[in-house]
Amino acid sequence: MTIREEIEAREQEILAPWASHSVDSKGRLREEERDDIRPVYQRDRDRILHSKSFRRLKDKTQVFIVPDGDHYRTRMTHTLEVSQIARTIARALRLNEDLTEAVALGHDLGHTPFGHAGERVLNRVCPEGFRHNEQSLRTVDVLEKDGRGLNLTREVRDGILNHQMSLMPSTLEGQIVRLSDKIAYLHHDCDDAIRGGILTEESVPAQITDVLGHTLNERLDHFIHDIITTSEGKPEIRMSEETETAFRRYRQFMFEAVYTNPEAKGEEHKAELLVERLYDHYLEHLDVLPRYMLSRLDEGDSRERVVCDYISAMTDRFAIERYEELYIPKTWNR
Repeated sequence: MTIREEIEAREQEILAPWASHSVDSKGRLREEERDDIRPVYQRDRDRILHSKSFRRLKDKTQVFIVPDGDHYRTRMTHTLEVSQIARTIARALRLNEDLTEAVALGHDLGHTPFGHAGERVLNRVCPEGFRHNEQSLRTVDVLEKDGRGLNLTREVRDGILNHQMSLMPSTLEGQIVRLSDKIAYLHHDCDDAIRGGILTEESVPAQITDVLGHTLNERLDHFIHDIITTSEGKPEIRMSEETETAFRRYRQFMFEAVYTNPEAKGEEHKAELLVERLYDHYLEHLDVLPRYMLSRLDEGDSRERVVCDYISAMTDRFAIERYEELYIPKTWNR
C-alpha cells in the first residue's frame, strides 16, 4: 500500500460521511497517473501554491490602492486569511482540509490589478464581459504553465468558479470557502479601514456589534463558531438566521462606509483610466503579448479575451510600469 492509499484510508475513517473523500474525486480534465504520496486535493493545493499566478497576488490590491503603510492587506494576504478561516471550519466539521485549502488558495487567481476597480473596467470594455471568478478558473485551466494549465480536479475547479455569494459550490468544502471569503474580507477590510482612519470601532452600528461582537476579533470568532455550530452533523454549510442577518448588515455597512467611500477609494478613477488605456493599447498591438496567450486565438478565443488574459494577470506594479513606459515621457540625457 502506498502512502497516498494509507492517507485515503484514514480519510474514510476520520472524515464525515458527506465530506469529499480524495479517492472519490471526479477526476481531472486530463487523466493523470495518481501520485504515490499525495492524494489528489493535496496535489492540487501544491500546484496552486507553486504557480506564478499565486505569487503575483502579493502585488495586487485588496481594497486600498497604493496605501501608505506596510500592514495593509494585499490580495495574497487576503487569500491566506481565507485559507486559515476555511481550514479551521473544515477541520472542526471533519471535512477535507486539502480540498478546502486548494479552493481557498485558488479562488482569486484571476483577479485584476487594482482589485475590483480593474475588474469593473474589463467587464465594461470587453464585449464578452469579465468576472474574476471565471478568470480564476481560466487561469488554472488554460493560462498557467505557459498555456498548459494546472489540470486540477473537478471539485477544486468547481469551488474556484462558484465562490461568489450568488453561486453555490457542489462540495461542502467549496461552500466553506464561499463563506470564509466574505468573513475574511469583512474582518480585514474593517481592520484596514480603522488603521487608515476611514472608520472607528465605534462607528460600526450596534445592530451589528450586539450580535457579532464589539471588536474585530470577537466578530471573526463569532462567525467561525456560528458556522461550525449551525453546520455540525449536517450535510450543509450555513450560518444561523440571526448571524446571517447581522452578516448582511455588516456587508451593507462596509459597502457604504468603505467600498464606495470617496476618501478610501479616491485613487480608483486613476487606476480605472490606466487599465482602460492598457486595454485599448494591447488590442491594437496584440503581437507584443506572450506567444502562449496568442495561441489562444487558434483555440477560438477572441482578441478581446486574450487582452483581458494579459491585463488581468498583471500586478499593480507591472501595470503602472507598462503605462509609464507607453504614455509617460522619459527624461532625455545627453
